[in-house]
Amino acid sequence: MNKRILTFKEEAPTSEKDDLRQVYSRPALKSNASTNTKRRILNTPERVLDAPGLVDDYYLNLLDWSIGNILAIGLDQSVYLWNATTGDVESLCQLEGDSYISSVKWTADGSYLAIGVSEGDVQIWDAESQSKIRTMSGHQARVGVMSWERHILSSGCRDGSIWNHDVRVANHKTAELIAHNHEVCGLTWRMDGAFLASGGNDNLVNIWDARSTVPKFTKTQHTAAVRALAWSPWQLNLLASGGGSYDRHVHFWNTTTTARLNSIDTGSQVTSIQFSNEYRELVTSHGFPHNHLALWSYPSLAKIVDIPAHDTRVLHTAMSPDGQTIATAASDESLKFWRIFESRTKPGRAGKGSSAMSQAVAAASAYPSQIR
Repeated sequence: MNKRILTFKEEAPTSEKDDLRQVYSRPALKSNASTNTKRRILNTPERVLDAPGLVDDYYLNLLDWSIGNILAIGLDQSVYLWNATTGDVESLCQLEGDSYISSVKWTADGSYLAIGVSEGDVQIWDAESQSKIRTMSGHQARVGVMSWERHILSSGCRDGSIWNHDVRVANHKTAELIAHNHEVCGLTWRMDGAFLASGGNDNLVNIWDARSTVPKFTKTQHTAAVRALAWSPWQLNLLASGGGSYDRHVHFWNTTTTARLNSIDTGSQVTSIQFSNEYRELVTSHGFPHNHLALWSYPSLAKIVDIPAHDTRVLHTAMSPDGQTIATAASDESLKFWRIFESRTKPGRAGKGSSAMSQAVAAASAYPSQIR
C-alpha cells in the first residue's frame, strides 16, 4: 500500500496554539435554530490527509462515510477505508487492467460497501471481513453513482440508465429506469424509501416513485449537469438540487406539489449539498471558480460563511455520522475535515436531531443481515 495514502498531510490546529484566533471565520449569522451562545466556524480544517490518485472527474462519487464511522474513498483503482475513531487505514480492494473505481456507497447500517466500476460492474463488499460478497454485472458503461434503500441498490450509469438491484437474490436486476439521455451523476433515495431523485448530464432532475418505472415529474430549470442532490432530514418532501459550471444554482423543490420553492445563485459550480438537521442549515461545495464551501441558513437562504477549501475544485463531500464534521476531497490530492456543526445538545438530553436519528437507526436495523 502506498505509504502516503490517508496519512497526515499537515498538523491539525489545536486549542493550545497562540494563533488559533487568526483562523476563525467571521461570526455566523443566526440560523433558523436559535442559540444563546456565539458560534464560530474555523476556516482551516481540523485535519488534512493525503489522497493521491483521486480521479479529477465531476461525474464520479468517490467518498462516503458510514454510520460505523468508517470513511471509504476510491483512489484510482483502489478503495481505502479510514477508521475515523482509531485512525487506522485499510486497503479494501485493488482493480486490475484499465479499470478504475467510479463510485462507492455504504449501506445504512455500515455493514456493506457497494463499489461501482468503470467497466459497468457493481461489487458488494463485507466491511468487517473485507471480502467481496458478489459482483452484479449488466451495465454497459461506468457506474458513477449509487444509492441504497434497504436491500435495493440503485445504480446510475454513463449511458443514462438507472438500475434497481435486489442484492439478496441471484437475478438482481428488478427494474430499469429510463429518463436521462446522458450520464447519471446524482442519485439519492428519500429517507422513507418512497421516492428516488436522480440528476444527469442532460441537466435534468427526475423524481421517481418507488412503485413506478416512469418519473413522477421532471425538472428542467438547470442549465448544466445536476450532480448535487440532497433530501432535507427535517422535511421529507424538500429536495435540493445543484447545477454545474454553466448553471451554478441550487434549487429547492416541494416534491409533493412539484413547485420550486426558492433558488440560490451560488456563483460557482455546485458539486454537493449536505443538510444539517440540528442547525437547519446546508453546506454546498463548489468547483470553479472558487473551490470553496458555503454555509447557508434555511429557509432564509442567507449566507452564513464561505470557507476556502482546496486549491482545486471540491469534488466530494461526506458528513460524519454524528452530523458535526464535513469531509471534503479534491484533485489536489487532499482529504480535509471541517467541524462546521458542533453539537449543541447537552449529554444525556435528546436534541432536535433525535427524531431523524431514530429513523436512521430504524432503517439500519431493518437492513437484511444476509446478502447473497
